[in-house]
Amino acid sequence: MKPVLKLLYEQYAFSEEMRMKWKKYTIETTTAAEDFISSMLSDLEIEGVEIEDKVPLSQADTAKMFIDFLPELPPDDGISFVTFYLDAGEDHTEKLKQVREGLEELRLFVEVGSGEITESETEDLDWVNNWKEFFHAFTIENAVADPEGGQAGKDILIKPTWEELDPADADKILIEIDPGISFGTGKHETTQLCIRQLIKYMKQGDEVLDLGCGSGILSIVSLKLGAGHLTGTDVDEDCITSTYENFAVNHLSEDQGDFYVGNLIDDTDLQEKIGTEKYDIVVANILADVIIPMTPVIPDRLKKGGIFITSGIIDFKEKEVEDAITKAGMTVEEIHHQGEWVSITARK
Repeated sequence: MKPVLKLLYEQYAFSEEMRMKWKKYTIETTTAAEDFISSMLSDLEIEGVEIEDKVPLSQADTAKMFIDFLPELPPDDGISFVTFYLDAGEDHTEKLKQVREGLEELRLFVEVGSGEITESETEDLDWVNNWKEFFHAFTIENAVADPEGGQAGKDILIKPTWEELDPADADKILIEIDPGISFGTGKHETTQLCIRQLIKYMKQGDEVLDLGCGSGILSIVSLKLGAGHLTGTDVDEDCITSTYENFAVNHLSEDQGDFYVGNLIDDTDLQEKIGTEKYDIVVANILADVIIPMTPVIPDRLKKGGIFITSGIIDFKEKEVEDAITKAGMTVEEIHHQGEWVSITARK
């Protein structure tokens, strides 16, 4: 059987004229049967399967998924819902008969559960682009005094590439972002927490390491605040592509950043590439469950007195991350909260 991701769907992008109605069919089943059902649907030439259950995603599952922060799930109850979509303009009697026959065949060797199929109708949307209506320009206030009137005293405006610049914002530090297929609009609380700490601790000419660069927003903010050079990593190469595209949008040269695909936690080759005791600031806006195992390798990346800025920490994970940072030999300087999210800043 081909491996099936926990969440797998085809993205159909249609213009207004081509927008279609779809019949949505959801099978109530068990987590034990969901992969078998997905494979059966594929054999019936049904493409685009969505699986919803309460099984936590593994690191392997999330490696190629462009999401920011995983939700905390209730205990797994063994129930799964497998959803597929068919053109609302067609007769699905025969196809649904085949699905039901397939479910009965699967019962011979796996617990399928009720196998009940519910039906609803949904409109096909431009899933790639419609989220843009929720991303608009916003400002992050810069409270750091700058007696010389330089960049340090200016607010930061984060603007999507598709919006025009308001003349009233012309004096702000402009960051333009097109997240594309990678995470990172700057709108999320954790990103804003990191940006505020970058504003506070960044010095002209600093070497910065951005772990989990995503769309490159923290890298771009760092360079706009005066970083001399940027090094970044991400587990997905598409994020590197997105980062360099956003560099170009912000009139930054690719020479100002070196980016690598890999996982710093256990990739010794990557650790050598990015260097030892090289960075004034390391910033990591990831998940607490990634930050904790990554923390032991952070001090070797920092210069003496260097700053580790991290977020992506849900509030009930705060103590675990703080303990990991302390255990690694760094001193916690500040802890900040925004909503249910936490940022911890530490010094080597």
